[in-house]
Parts: sequence; structure tokens; C-alpha cells
Amino acid sequence: MHDLTEIPVALELYMEGLRTHDIEKIGKSFAEEIQFITPARTMGREDILAFLSALYRGFPDWTYDHDPPVQSADGTIGVKWRQGGTHTDTLSFPGFEPCPPTGRRVTIPEHYFYYQVSEHGLAQIRPDPVPGGAPRGIFEQIGVELPPL
Repeated sequence: MHDLTEIPVALELYMEGLRTHDIEKIGKSFAEEIQFITPARTMGREDILAFLSALYRGFPDWTYDHDPPVQSADGTIGVKWRQGGTHTDTLSFPGFEPCPPTGRRVTIPEHYFYYQVSEHGLAQIRPDPVPGGAPRGIFEQIGVELPPL
């Protein structure tokens, strides 16, 4: 991995959308075939946007911080994220039992998310599967016994 000299427009748009909780901006950063891949599940465009919408409702103060992006020889871009917030509203995902506010502060351990960018936008997002990492760590820290992701 080496420092990235120029961040692709789609990744910049995505990162800005995350920081500002702008679901429309995040959606515009995606290629049509976007996939968010975790060990438990692969999500497409609508699932990703529904997840983030629910996250920002349940954690209105959710914040992101990151190190400068790096790039591997195969073109994959890695961003080491730090994120967290306080669970002050109902967390409700489609097909998942709503979780009332717990007031718990969630801090996700810093870890890499890897991005593949196509000419049409972000094509793949894959978080490093670290203990307590996102997205599963969010549920674990608010006491959900069987996290959906």
C-alpha cells in the first residue's frame, strides 16, 4: 500500500456524504453494481442506503474521522476509519426488530474499509473483519444479541 496522490471523485463524494449524513450524496457516489461485503452478508445499493439512513436516525451524532487513503498494487483503495456516536433514537432496519434508544456511546475500533472504484463510481466496499468493527460492532455495543450484519 502506498499513499494515494489523487482521491477518485466518487470516493471523495462518498466520504463527504458520510461526514455530512447526506444519503443522496452517498447514493450518487455508487456505481449501479455497488456491493458492501461483510463476512455475514452482501448488501446492494438500496440496502446500504437504508442501513445508513437508519444509522443516522438512531445515532444523530455519528461521526467519522480517517487517515489519508492508501492504494494497493491492484488499485484497491484503503481508508482507515474511526467512527462512533450515541444511540439516542430508535435503530430500525428493514426486516430487523427495532432497538429503542439505549443512550450508549458506541466507539468502533479503527479499521480499514477497502474500496474498488469503477468508471461509474464505487463498485465495492469491504470492511476489514476486525472484532468489534463496523457494521456488526454497532449492534454488539448497544446490546443486540444477534446482530443482522
